[in-house]
Amino acid sequence: MRPAQILLLPWWIASVATGAKSFGDNPVIGSPRLNRWGLHGARVRLAAAMAARRRARLRALVGSADAEAFDRDGFVLKRDFLPPAAFAALREQALGFVGPAREMRQGDTVTRRIALDPAALRAMPAARALLAEPRWRGLIRYAGSHDAEPVTYIQTILSQVTDDAPDPQTALHADTFHATVKAWLFLTDVAADGGPFVYVPGSHRMTGRRIAWERARSLGIGGGPDRLSSRGSLRIAEDELRALGLPPPRAFAVSANTLVVADTSGFHARGRSARPATRIEIWAYGRRNPFLPWTGFDLFGVGPIGPRRAPLMWGLRDRFRCLVGQPWRDVGPKRPGAPADPS
Repeated sequence: MRPAQILLLPWWIASVATGAKSFGDNPVIGSPRLNRWGLHGARVRLAAAMAARRRARLRALVGSADAEAFDRDGFVLKRDFLPPAAFAALREQALGFVGPAREMRQGDTVTRRIALDPAALRAMPAARALLAEPRWRGLIRYAGSHDAEPVTYIQTILSQVTDDAPDPQTALHADTFHATVKAWLFLTDVAADGGPFVYVPGSHRMTGRRIAWERARSLGIGGGPDRLSSRGSLRIAEDELRALGLPPPRAFAVSANTLVVADTSGFHARGRSARPATRIEIWAYGRRNPFLPWTGFDLFGVGPIGPRRAPLMWGLRDRFRCLVGQPWRDVGPKRPGAPADPS
């Protein structure tokens, strides 16, 4: 072991008790020997048990029907989520907003995000009202198993911007090994062949077969050619689902004003688009340490930092890009629906 590795060893060991997931970047988490002895499987089991306990304490935030649907499927779908007038105001304000934007290109697809920071929320009172809406807040907290404020954006998915290889997010995958939440309130209609969100119902449950699959995938994956799996976002082929007792994936071809809240430790993907397409949504994301015994104490989600987390994170990655990388390119002020620059 090199001197630099010896210095990093305490950090790598301590990371086992956090949401750190990369098999390739952490030789303790990615150790084939330790994972053969059960390290990764134990982390998966413990994280699932802790999430179940936290959700039991958060169940009062959602109705019984929504809780049962989520527990069964790993997602909740709510059509016509906002009253028509409230949604019309949100859509008009969001689609007309011009704000600092970041873009990331993966394959032939560009993802654009405009942070819902204090300046954006002052310009969009309908978005501010959405983020305070009890049903929005409750579903996100229950799915994520934490009483914590998510990071929120106006997100635009622009499919087939270039002739490059398909977007790697079209492969079925789990974001990580533990409960984590994403939410989409679609501002535009989403066609079945227009890059819809795709989810495998019930795949958020860490069953014996799922944990066995996780253990098998953890053995020797750290240095493999599958970069995203190596970093802890494990890919799965559709023909593997039946062996795990799972149904085929479901594509969410939905109309505008549909809300989907999902635990993205379940298998999901961005559906392929048959043509150039644009999908715009209010998008929320939340992930905390999966081993916390409490639900709250969200120190970074409240006060002056909370609503500024997205631009702060972008700024930090800009400054330290040589160490941590920065996939999100600053493209200046843009409307959510503006065409993407193929370059």
